[in-house]
Amino acid sequence: MAILVDQPRWPAHGTVWAHLVSDRSLEELHRFARANGLPPRSFDLDHYDVPAERLESLVAAGAELVPGRELVARLRASGLRVRASDRLQEKHRRLTADLALRWAALAARTPAGRMGPDRDRRDVREVRAAAPASTEWVDAGAELLRRWDEPHRHYHDLTHLDDVLQHLDVLRADGEAVPVTAELAAWFHDAVYDLVPGADEQRSAELARERLSDLGAGPATVAEVERLVMLTASHAPARGDAAGAALCDADLAILASSPRRYARYSAAVRAEYAGVPDEDFRRGRSAVLGGLLAHEHIFATASGRARWETPARENLRRELALLDRPHD
Repeated sequence: MAILVDQPRWPAHGTVWAHLVSDRSLEELHRFARANGLPPRSFDLDHYDVPAERLESLVAAGAELVPGRELVARLRASGLRVRASDRLQEKHRRLTADLALRWAALAARTPAGRMGPDRDRRDVREVRAAAPASTEWVDAGAELLRRWDEPHRHYHDLTHLDDVLQHLDVLRADGEAVPVTAELAAWFHDAVYDLVPGADEQRSAELARERLSDLGAGPATVAEVERLVMLTASHAPARGDAAGAALCDADLAILASSPRRYARYSAAVRAEYAGVPDEDFRRGRSAVLGGLLAHEHIFATASGRARWETPARENLRRELALLDRPHD
């Protein structure tokens, strides 16, 4: 085994952090991380960020404690090192590739149905076998990824899509009901994004209906995805709407992120509305935040409330206070 960890030296989020790497392969690194309960989101292209309190247990599990310079030198010699100048481009490439794989995997889980008489009559089976995704399915995913990667998106982008999908995974792991329709709706919920609330959701729902129908999804599946996409306009699922609750909670989970990441999120939202005068933006944003805080619960699932309710309210109050400050 060639798993290396250096001394924790980098402060963030109330602790100090070390780097965990392999000087052999990323596969080996990921296996070690999974075996020791490191969250996937702590992986950063060529290393895992690990808090100081995990150092002892990782060394006991077989990681070799080495000086930082040695860790970097051995990582560079392995060919796995990602240079600082390449990190943004490499992150984008890997994120796009990971999302494409995730979309392809949805093909086998999407209930199929017969084409309507006005549709192209391809051979669509009643039950889709667990086979590789069709060319048409892959092409639809590529279109969605292009839409999510449009240059005017600063928050509602590929990272947001990935976040929503990963938050659905968290809710599922907690025992919440997360049907395939919720995942499909996550892919489509901001696929059309022209900064026109209500109209964007409507056009995204229409896109979902067109693409999924053409791909052979069953009518009930198509209708449910349409409904779920429209629900993200209000984030107000009805009692008993498990799929809607999961999707809305996953979409809003960014509100409960660390203060540093929340600051990046709010700045990205402002960047999307760069053409709106400051006073108008503060007024509109304050109304949105105040409306969320006025709800008895921001999150609809039991897991979402347990995980995200308290930090989300703290972040919202903090941002609202900043918006309410006098500005010259």
